[in-house]
Amino acid sequence: MSNAGKDYQVIVSERAAELLVGHIRFVARVSQQAADDLRKKIIKSAKTLEEFPERGSWLIDPNLPRNKYRKLVVESRYMLIYQVKNNLVYIDSIIDCRRDYPWIIY
Repeated sequence: MSNAGKDYQVIVSERAAELLVGHIRFVARVSQQAADDLRKKIIKSAKTLEEFPERGSWLIDPNLPRNKYRKLVVESRYMLIYQVKNNLVYIDSIIDCRRDYPWIIY
């Protein structure tokens, strides 16, 4: 059953918000414009989950419960890790895909 077309509320965890700030600061060391563009793209991608929470694929990892977390890749380097519960989308983490990510979920 698809949930497309329903209105969902996206909730960004404090941890995910802190990670986003860290990613933006890192990119800003090289280019303030690139950092601002990245921030906008991540926020825009997160907002798409209000309408299409199932657009991200399942995050498959032997250390995680099956079909609990979804992932949405942004700019081929960053990944939103989230879960959908009823009409709420919880973004639990925003990670740099170039790093080993399972440790950051716990």
